[in-house]
Amino acid sequence: MPASDYGKSLTGLSLNLLVVDIQKSVQFQTEVLGARVVYSDPDFALLEAHGSSWMLHADHTYNDHPLRASLRPELARGVGAEFRLHGCDPDRAEAAARNRGDPVLASTMDKPHGLREVYLIDPDGYLWVADIPNVG
Repeated sequence: MPASDYGKSLTGLSLNLLVVDIQKSVQFQTEVLGARVVYSDPDFALLEAHGSSWMLHADHTYNDHPLRASLRPELARGVGAEFRLHGCDPDRAEAAARNRGDPVLASTMDKPHGLREVYLIDPDGYLWVADIPNVG
């Protein structure tokens, strides 16, 4: 689908993450979060998993964007935001992240709010929380 047609098809809330390297981010999200690649090229990727979809844009696609100045390597990305992927098995995601050498901010545990969850950091420093209802 041409980018202009895809853009016109969007409704509701969409999530777009700026990333240094599309391929590295896609690998994390497919291997750790169980995402499926709908489309990917060096500039853009569309992924979906567990009833959600989101987009990735490579930093260089924002050369003329107002946020360009905030893409300096010494600045953390996504501070204060959690990307929760409900239905993503946290035990499997944690094992995959550890196997890949990705940072695990907080190990999988059952929380009092009824979810079993893990806190993972992706290659660009974004915080992903994989969760499922806990059985206890």
